[in-house]
Amino acid sequence: MKKLVSTAGMDEKIWLAYRKKGIGGSDAGAVCGLNPYRSAMAVYLDKTTEETEQIDNEAMRQGRAFEDYVARRFMEASGKKVRRANAIFYNEQYPFMLADVDRMVVGENAGLECKTASPYMADYWKNGRIPIHYELQCHHYMVVTGADCWYIAVLIYGREFKWYRIERDEELINYLIEVERDFWENHVQKKVLPNPDGSKIAGSVIAQYYRQSVLESIPLIGFDEKLQRRQELLGIIERMDTEKKQIEQELKLYLGEAEFAENEHYRVSWKSVCSNRLDEKRLKEELPDIYDKYRKETVSRRFMIKVA
Repeated sequence: MKKLVSTAGMDEKIWLAYRKKGIGGSDAGAVCGLNPYRSAMAVYLDKTTEETEQIDNEAMRQGRAFEDYVARRFMEASGKKVRRANAIFYNEQYPFMLADVDRMVVGENAGLECKTASPYMADYWKNGRIPIHYELQCHHYMVVTGADCWYIAVLIYGREFKWYRIERDEELINYLIEVERDFWENHVQKKVLPNPDGSKIAGSVIAQYYRQSVLESIPLIGFDEKLQRRQELLGIIERMDTEKKQIEQELKLYLGEAEFAENEHYRVSWKSVCSNRLDEKRLKEELPDIYDKYRKETVSRRFMIKVA
């Protein structure tokens, strides 16, 4: 384990720029295609652009705010002591693997990852289970630091606190190294987008990467089988959607004027909802100057497929 840079007092934009120099622990699950909230494409875009604006939301802010509390609760529950590392580390043999760890465990060759979760996510931590992308994150840190094990602690808001010890799994580590090496050498360094995975995140990354179109037509080669499969899927989806709507319509007939129906397995609701929407057509007709003043133009690309 080598120190790349000290993070004590580091400006956030500089910290984000250093994270672009390799694959971090929070990237590992996405690179492996096992993070439900982030795709390999999103990691690629992060590593290959100069943009250093961190994606942030309330859940992430609370996670950072509660990190100290989770670390203190871990010490209370386990009897162990932890300390801040205040550095970004890298593995000398695999320098593309970086680690900015939450805590190191004093007196052990181990570290601690601090997590928070909403009560709705409690089932993912049941019976000793750990979400797979977090387990990969901890094994990534073991590769970088050479640790024998890693601890993970989670605060499930308002309900409970849990902590687990993750033993070093050499087979999983070897897999992780190869996947990350391939991603870094054959995609990031060569500026080649990874394969899409069908997720909304991948779609948004492609749209962001190729924002503007040019008036050009290119030969469509090697897609006939996939486009035929797409046509078949459209038919299947249409039939399934019709069946779904039929079930919903039957339920609405059953409910009648009632808002709720329930049994031991399901709870169905059909409530009246009031909403207010701007009548753009009327505004444009009656107050065209106001409409033009506040009209916002956006540029996007429309994707269409037609059968020849």
